[in-house]
Amino acid sequence: MKRNENNPLITRNNIPGIPPHLVDVTSVFNPGAVMYNDKYLLLLRIQNRGRKTFWLKAISDDGLNFEIDKKIIELDGIEKINETIHHVYDPRITKIDDVYYIMFAMDLERDCRLGLARTNDFEEYKFLGIVSDQPSRNGVLFPEKFKGKYLRTERPNNFQIKDGPITGNSIIISESSDLLNWEPKSIVAEGRKFYWDELIGSGPPPVKTRKGWLQLYHGVATHFNNPVYQLGVLLLDLEDPGKVISRSTQNILEPRELYEMVGQVPNVVFPSGMIVEEFDERGYAKESSEVKIYYGAADTCVGLATTTIQELLNECFN
Repeated sequence: MKRNENNPLITRNNIPGIPPHLVDVTSVFNPGAVMYNDKYLLLLRIQNRGRKTFWLKAISDDGLNFEIDKKIIELDGIEKINETIHHVYDPRITKIDDVYYIMFAMDLERDCRLGLARTNDFEEYKFLGIVSDQPSRNGVLFPEKFKGKYLRTERPNNFQIKDGPITGNSIIISESSDLLNWEPKSIVAEGRKFYWDELIGSGPPPVKTRKGWLQLYHGVATHFNNPVYQLGVLLLDLEDPGKVISRSTQNILEPRELYEMVGQVPNVVFPSGMIVEEFDERGYAKESSEVKIYYGAADTCVGLATTTIQELLNECFN
């Protein structure tokens, strides 16, 4: 992984003032990423000084210099939810056919669930509903169906940290026929106690290669005074993505720079957006292709790291 020399790529100082909600904001992090109309598009998670969460769209010609929209994203229909919604955050974007689906976390009064929205133009966004029956986070859709079913990986919130919050230590795969009702199928990967990925969760949506589905994930080392969030990679079977072909034994990106080590949550690199530059004629990512990974740094700003598909595949077998 190579950090961009201009990191952090986007900071609170880049966020336009949009009174009354966004004035001198506190942070921007954990963006979803996708190519749209031959441009790089990010959906940014913004926190204002009241720690309330908003989304803003950012567009770039080169993936480095972004113009940030001055319009707060509204999810049409979310107001019909008959319970208190505190935050919607960490959007992950997947294109299926000609529709862009956005899966995200929702902090409700009861617990955290997954929400789903769709858009065709990144101007209007339709909220489709709460799409998890149990507490869950880090939901990401695969960009194609498997035997007529949609698939996603997610992290159930079913692990209690001693003297801490309920979180998750496994990635599971779930399936659905309508994108709204989901059935858990199997555990894909679990945290490895005592190592860099004791707790884990899905990163950006999986990418199809000829050797398997590449799934980035974050791992949390909890055996320090302050937990450390890092980045790893899984290779999943093309026909049965619930099967792990291989997994990186070491992290491929860890907090080392000041902007990753100091902020709202110290020692965090959190991958949430991934853009592959080149695909072959059958839709597989080329092994020589550059990969841009957009990540949240210390829950405070956005960083960019680059690699290639070949390097990610190599790390799976390292």
